[in-house]
Amino acid sequence: MATLDGSWLTAIVDGVVGLMDVIGAPGAGLAIALENLFPPLPSEMILPMAGLAAARGSFTLFEALFWTTAGSVVGASALYALGAWLGLDRLRRIVRRMPLLEVDDVDRTVAWFSRHGGKAVFFGRMLPIFRSLISIPAGVVRMPIWRFGLLTLAGSLVWNSVFVLSGYLLGEQWHIVEEYAGVLEYVVIAAAAAALVWFTVARVRRLRGRQGRRRAVDSDPA
Repeated sequence: MATLDGSWLTAIVDGVVGLMDVIGAPGAGLAIALENLFPPLPSEMILPMAGLAAARGSFTLFEALFWTTAGSVVGASALYALGAWLGLDRLRRIVRRMPLLEVDDVDRTVAWFSRHGGKAVFFGRMLPIFRSLISIPAGVVRMPIWRFGLLTLAGSLVWNSVFVLSGYLLGEQWHIVEEYAGVLEYVVIAAAAAALVWFTVARVRRLRGRQGRRRAVDSDPA
C-alpha cells in the first residue's frame, strides 16, 4: 500500500485494508457504505485498493464491483431515508429559522428537483461530496424508491468501476488515478464555494434593498 501522511486518513485506509483482509470483498462494501454516510472517507482510495486486492487474488474483480456497488446503494439509501424522515414540512420549519434563507428557496429547489432529479441523482453519484448529499433531497421529495435505487445503482456502478478497475489494472501505481480524482474534488469544492459566495452576496443585497424600501415607506409622511 502507498504510504500516506501518518494522519487520521492513513489510519482509516489501513483499517479498510485490514477489513478486506479479514472479511474479503464485503469489507470493501462496508467501507463504501460508511463513505456515503461520512463523505471525508476517501472512496478514491478505498475503491482502487479493492481493485488491487482483486488483482492479487484476494477475491474476484466481479466481487469487488458487486460489493462496493452494493455498499454505495445501502449508504445512499440510508441518506434517502434521512431525507424522507426530514420531509418538506420539517425542512420548511428549519429554513424559517435560518438567516438568509427563505421558504421560497425550498419550494424552488423542490420544483427543480422534480424536473431534473433523475439526472441529478445519476450524475451526482459521480461527483465528490455530492455523491452522498444528493440522496437527501431525493428522500425529501419522496422520489419513487425504485427509481432512486436504479439511478443510484447505475451512477455508483460507473464511478466504482473507474476506480476499482484502476486499482486492478495499475496495481501498485493505483495512486495515479487518485491524483486526478483530487483535482476533480478541488474543482467541485471551488465551484460550490463560489456558488455559496454568490448566493450570500445576492441575498444580503436583496435583504438590504427590502429594508431600505421599508424605511422609505415608514418615513413617508403620506
